[in-house]
Amino acid sequence: MSTAVIIDVIRTPSGKGKPGGALSEIHPATLLADLLRTLVDKHDLDPARIDDVITGCVTQSGEQAVNIGRTAVLAAGFPDSVPATTIDRQCGSSQQAAAFAAQGIASGMYDIAIACGVESMSRAPMFSNVGDKDPSIGPLAARYPDGLVSQGIGAELIAARWKFDREQLDAYAARSHRLAAAAAERLQFDQIAAVHTPTGLVSVDETVRPATTPDSLAALTPVFQSQAMSARFPEIDWSITAGNSSPLTDGASAALIMSEHTAAALGLTPRARFHSFAIAGSDPLLMLTGPIPATEKILARSGLRLEDIDTYEVNEAFAPVPLMWQSHFDTDPDRLNPAGGAIALGHPLGASGGRLLASMLTYLEATGGRYGLQTMCEGGGMANATIIERL
Repeated sequence: MSTAVIIDVIRTPSGKGKPGGALSEIHPATLLADLLRTLVDKHDLDPARIDDVITGCVTQSGEQAVNIGRTAVLAAGFPDSVPATTIDRQCGSSQQAAAFAAQGIASGMYDIAIACGVESMSRAPMFSNVGDKDPSIGPLAARYPDGLVSQGIGAELIAARWKFDREQLDAYAARSHRLAAAAAERLQFDQIAAVHTPTGLVSVDETVRPATTPDSLAALTPVFQSQAMSARFPEIDWSITAGNSSPLTDGASAALIMSEHTAAALGLTPRARFHSFAIAGSDPLLMLTGPIPATEKILARSGLRLEDIDTYEVNEAFAPVPLMWQSHFDTDPDRLNPAGGAIALGHPLGASGGRLLASMLTYLEATGGRYGLQTMCEGGGMANATIIERL
């Protein structure tokens, strides 16, 4: 078995995922193509040596349809011999791409792979691939006669079950912005590759709001409340707002992954190695609780304890998710998303796993930590978990 190592992981800045957002004028395939070219040029790598490009993307319609990974590879100018595929593990798509790439290397199928992801939520809006047909209603009606619900309702149900009130959620959201702003000043974010747009160079995350406070968030109204949902779920106090949720975001991420012996042969120094992987399913109604069983599974598989791990990246799809995870495992809160999370840094669905990996590795290097754990809740009730070891 070959050891899969991370040579580098980079990402674009986060742009607001709406018309007029900083990256909204860039075709998503172009956004990813430019990042892929930056990654190989940075390491003077001949792209013809890449065995596969595995791409996460959730809304595979419109400009993101028909295997956007392959479109981006060709747009990047890579030789047409370089293959690519596009996968959908919902919000964990690019994290799953990294797992697939590492597994391919460990098995000997690949020597070099790129795991990447892209989502332009301004140009391919969330659920635009669904149309007027809910794909779950017919096949799942017998098992879930009342129907499944949106992730926002799932977040409300988690807040109710774990007894998180509005003040706790808003305080956590303000923390995310505060830590993200502080990290941008304290850490060297060479993980961010600037993007040239028709209106200028974008080099910082558009979604971070350093002035955010719990008081300013308290003025926002819940976004998922309705008469029908209130009747169905009387236990919900309705506390999920735009402020304590991750924003709609445009962005891309990419990781260069190799076998250890290939890296040595090319004279490249790995930054980290993949230690362990896990994937878990969870209740599709609550939907967002998957990080708990995924973490339990990866700890059992890795032989590590949470106390052995220096930083935890738990995706902030909604504030109740990392708070739920923290409450369940009773871990050091200072190790949880210490450089901010998706509430501040954005959540470009297909690219978010790579963003978490970039944040985690940068933080480990800045602090001298050894192990990092990332886990991501996913639509349909699933979660990925990954542990890396800094080298």
